[in-house]
Amino acid sequence: MRPHSVLWILLGLLLWPEPRTASLPLVMDSVIQALSELEQKVPGTEVKQSASAWLLSAQSSGPLHPLHHLLLKAPSLKVTELKPSPLSPELQDLVEEVARHDVQDGREYGVVLAPDGSTVAVKPLLVGLMAGLQVHKVLTSTLPSESQATTRDAGATSPGPTGASPDITPTDTRATSPKGKTKLLSARDSFLTVTLAADLGLTFLQSPQNKSLPGLGTDGCWDQLSAPQNFTLLDPKASVLTMAFLNGALDGALLGDYLSRVPEPQPPLSRLLSEYYGAGVAGDPEFRSNFRRQKGAALTSAPSLAQLVLGTLVLLQSVEPGPPQLQNISQEQLAQVAAHAAREFMEAFLGCPAIHPRCRWEAAPYRGRPTPLKLPLGFLYVHHTFVPAPPCTTFEHCAADMRSMQRFHQDTRGWEDIGYSFVVGSEGYVYEGRGWHWVGAHTRGYNSRGFGVAIVGDYSKTLPSDAALRTVSDVLPSCAVRAGLLRGDYQVLGHRQLVHTDCPGDALFRQLRTWPHFSEVSLLGHRLGAAPDVSSWQPLNASNLGPAFSHTSNIPCPVTSAWITPAQLTQPWPCFGPLPKGLPST
Repeated sequence: MRPHSVLWILLGLLLWPEPRTASLPLVMDSVIQALSELEQKVPGTEVKQSASAWLLSAQSSGPLHPLHHLLLKAPSLKVTELKPSPLSPELQDLVEEVARHDVQDGREYGVVLAPDGSTVAVKPLLVGLMAGLQVHKVLTSTLPSESQATTRDAGATSPGPTGASPDITPTDTRATSPKGKTKLLSARDSFLTVTLAADLGLTFLQSPQNKSLPGLGTDGCWDQLSAPQNFTLLDPKASVLTMAFLNGALDGALLGDYLSRVPEPQPPLSRLLSEYYGAGVAGDPEFRSNFRRQKGAALTSAPSLAQLVLGTLVLLQSVEPGPPQLQNISQEQLAQVAAHAAREFMEAFLGCPAIHPRCRWEAAPYRGRPTPLKLPLGFLYVHHTFVPAPPCTTFEHCAADMRSMQRFHQDTRGWEDIGYSFVVGSEGYVYEGRGWHWVGAHTRGYNSRGFGVAIVGDYSKTLPSDAALRTVSDVLPSCAVRAGLLRGDYQVLGHRQLVHTDCPGDALFRQLRTWPHFSEVSLLGHRLGAAPDVSSWQPLNASNLGPAFSHTSNIPCPVTSAWITPAQLTQPWPCFGPLPKGLPST
């Protein structure tokens, strides 16, 4: 059956005023299963125009704005005419549960766990798919001009379930600036109008200007990963612009754009979602949910998104009843809000890597009390894990590696937690270790001065994936600088520059030396690339520690295990790692 039909009936099944408790796990595979059942059971000719009832019921249970009524075609066929229900009771319950997005009391509803470990709000995803399927008829309208925005037009009210939609020109969507100028926006850009722009603009309208929105992109924790049912946000004061909502909005826009351009016959939606949340759409490993942020950054720009947000707010301001926060707001003010919202979204969300929180990889509790870092820090220390040696390329693999490293660090090394600040996989994600705020155990003697970032794998002879290299060399530190966690003049150092070790591997270290923030220094008593003069080195022991080592608690390793230069004796460094090659044992 046609994808239009499947999506319409899936959305139209949502007629109950209160969501039930889903018995199936809240995972993307369950949503795909529902789509697959519909594709098999419901003839396309019967349900081609059956989304209107869902649109009305979904809008009444979530944030109230008439945007989807205005911009998406409202079919006339009622889903109540389809009996018996084409879905099993379990799938029916799940569909009701996930298609209404809401944030209440620190809990987020209408979200599912995807195979890549990300959490996705289903409602903006489905809206984006709807827009993609309707692109030749109803994508977005030409947004109102300044003169239209100053006077409410009674004819601009929501058309209701059977009302006509404005004519659409898919590649000629215009948003109006405060001075009446228009900017041509592409159809690809315009998909964000129906998935993101309204919520983005309305949320930032209530936040202080020129400040980051608290809770933008807030993630959370599932009660369990094997059969998730409840999702609790890490920040109970998070706005509706959670990580899951932004993921769903991006996925909806990206897949809507794909559906609008793919030639007939369009792929079944169950197959499209299986590919996107799996190995990649149409065999393209870059076109999958793991890389949604990179794809999203290519979809739009801050100026273009600002125009979309502005045009959407003007449109909502022109209808009755409109959102109350838009009353008595000038278009100049709306333009400032739109620019601020677009900039924050592009820089603070799309410009940052996707980081899985500790609960996502099922971290064991910290043992003891963590020591806070004094931010911002001035260094980024790069490691490879060496063991595990193979790169991790799936969420399941990477999460298992994280648990394995944590067990080794805690149980064998006797450390309080996994040592690294962050760990980077080869599948597009960063994994939180000790994070931005706590001293790690990654670079002995320097843990409090920099963040330790490791890439899973052994990179003695080969390089990490391009995605992993880009994350560590640019995306992660740039995001940290913007957030005030890392100094703008930060330096990148390989682990071997601070501790006697081969880490981060010869191949990766050679690559490291080409990075703009790399520092060609060694704090081991000699310059990089030159053999040290060991004639004046002394064994580190209790008799030559000097005044800097007045507290033996500052020495976490045996005092006979390292050698130092005379100049280093007066510096407060607790230890210098294992004995360098070529030096006599003590």
